[in-house]
Amino acid sequence: MHHFAYRSGVLHCEGVSLEAIAAELGTPTYVYSDATLRRHYKVLADAFADVRHLIAYAVKANSNLGVIATLASLGAGADVVSGGEMLRAMKAGVPASRIVFSGVGKSADEIALGLTHGIHQFNVESLPELERISSIAVKMGKRAPIAFRVNPHVDAGGHAHISTGSAEHKFGIAWHEADAAYDAARSLPGIEPVGIAVHIGSQIFRVAPFKEAWTKVANLVRGLRARGFAISRLDFGGGLGVPYKPGDDPDSPAVYAAQAREVLGDLGVELILEPGRLIAGNAGVMMSRVEYVKERDGRTFVILDSGMNDLIRPALYSAHHEVLPVREPAPDAPLAPVDLVGPVCESTDRFAKDRPMPPMKAGDLVAFMTAGAYGATLSSQYNTRPLVAEALVRGDAWAVVRRRPSFEDMIALEGAPDWISGG
Repeated sequence: MHHFAYRSGVLHCEGVSLEAIAAELGTPTYVYSDATLRRHYKVLADAFADVRHLIAYAVKANSNLGVIATLASLGAGADVVSGGEMLRAMKAGVPASRIVFSGVGKSADEIALGLTHGIHQFNVESLPELERISSIAVKMGKRAPIAFRVNPHVDAGGHAHISTGSAEHKFGIAWHEADAAYDAARSLPGIEPVGIAVHIGSQIFRVAPFKEAWTKVANLVRGLRARGFAISRLDFGGGLGVPYKPGDDPDSPAVYAAQAREVLGDLGVELILEPGRLIAGNAGVMMSRVEYVKERDGRTFVILDSGMNDLIRPALYSAHHEVLPVREPAPDAPLAPVDLVGPVCESTDRFAKDRPMPPMKAGDLVAFMTAGAYGATLSSQYNTRPLVAEALVRGDAWAVVRRRPSFEDMIALEGAPDWISGG
């Protein structure tokens, strides 16, 4: 469910017209719904209300301070994959004690930052990383709570670029090496092995692959406890899918939670969830404006002012986004196939091919739906195009939560060396 709907013929976010936001901020612009963010968090929290849990929002999905602060106000923690995301989460109001640090390439400075602030845990991806954490913790006089990310060798399906749980992927330690890894953790100073982490991929519609992974991890918990390890936390990541197009019907958080309780309920562990897309995905849209409609070789190209630098998912994953005119078309408006493309000088700068759309002309506004996750966070300034502005709506009010940078802002960190004339 989301809070984007036509009112009096104009697409609104909650009580605010998208036309009004575009008139002030220009396009392309991301718009997020406070009510949708809150609803999605509450649905997940309610589903796990009867078990001890931590919802650590995956900051990589949408790292806007306004979005994180909204979730922090509800009690959310944060799953981060960089020192910058850690600092961003804390600035937005997430206590360090509710932050989980994931990721395969933690630097020494990032580890020290986490230890300094006392984060909830490090999800460790390799023995060399474990040794680095131990060395830094000893130097700082700290003990680092850790969970190994164990690769359960579960194929969850979905797009290959967002699958993470098979043997070929870079993430985690091998399933058959888990016992030896925990023995190594117990032998190192400054390390406190408190949990197990697992994450098998993203945009998974059915709970069956999760059940397979959780069953294996539950058995690992029991085996480690039998050998004297005080395993008190189980981080099973995120990955439950969201609908991007009509017909998409992922299992609900309630089904997900019921399955988790069935498999893991007798372990008495703190369950750590790392939802990102599930919370932010359809809480946001990206608005764009038609620049030209071009006819050539029997094709119609609708050229927008947004490009793959603003929303890269279609180019990166062949991802589908529904595209709605901001002005509601007439019920009997004819549909014709068009290619929705951007201005970036790349052939991959195409959002959709042969997409049935109503008639469009220069100046028309469109909204890319379900763009709240992995939209703005993956954007860039390629072709020296400014990063997209972002707005957050609550009821009848809205606020700019990231302004569009000027050209001067974009080049402020650059300069030519002194040996070049005029540098």
